[in-house]
Amino acid sequence: MLNDNPVKKSHELVIYVHGKGGSVSESEHYVPLFPDRDVIGMDYQAQTPWQATAEFSEYYDTVSQGYDSVTLIANSIGAYFSLCSLADKPIKKAYFISPVVDMEKLISDMMLWANVTEKELETKREIPTSFGETLSWEHLRWVREHPIEWTIPTEILYGENDNMQSTKTVNGFAEKSGAEVTVMPNGEHWFHTGEQMRFLDEWLKPSNDKVKFVQIKDKERIP
Repeated sequence: MLNDNPVKKSHELVIYVHGKGGSVSESEHYVPLFPDRDVIGMDYQAQTPWQATAEFSEYYDTVSQGYDSVTLIANSIGAYFSLCSLADKPIKKAYFISPVVDMEKLISDMMLWANVTEKELETKREIPTSFGETLSWEHLRWVREHPIEWTIPTEILYGENDNMQSTKTVNGFAEKSGAEVTVMPNGEHWFHTGEQMRFLDEWLKPSNDKVKFVQIKDKERIP
């Protein structure tokens, strides 16, 4: 069910939040994985975390009415927007796929890749990059003024070859929030191949059937 107000068949709800360039239709993949729950996808419009704080909160309050519990599955930037906006919601459990967990670090990394100084960004306000992202002083300032505080029980799926965030960054967030991390060897930021999706599906199974955590050395990612 992809609409925002499904006909309730269960007392439990699963909300799926896609990443950048994704689609609400991706939620269809999770329907058979949660056969005893209602599954919906969020078709959000937010492009910034300050837009998401209002949109995501209002959406959650609307669709969660009448349910006994809510599970959140969020991907990449969708996970970051969820961290910014849903931390105070009564979410039973969150599953984050390749989540952006430290936006300040990611922006700083992109500034380094683009050879842009903080003073230059503050002066110009916005600077396009050769890798398709536009650096924003307003964005950097906002994330510094709004640190993430997240205590909801969470599991993270991370690809060993994720080029968006380092294992050190993800592990740091996990230690602070109490989240559990599962690493897919040779996995990417975007889980999309047959092998990657099978790994993802196994990861979502109950704990006694889960793939085992794979430890890898911390290393920074350079595109």
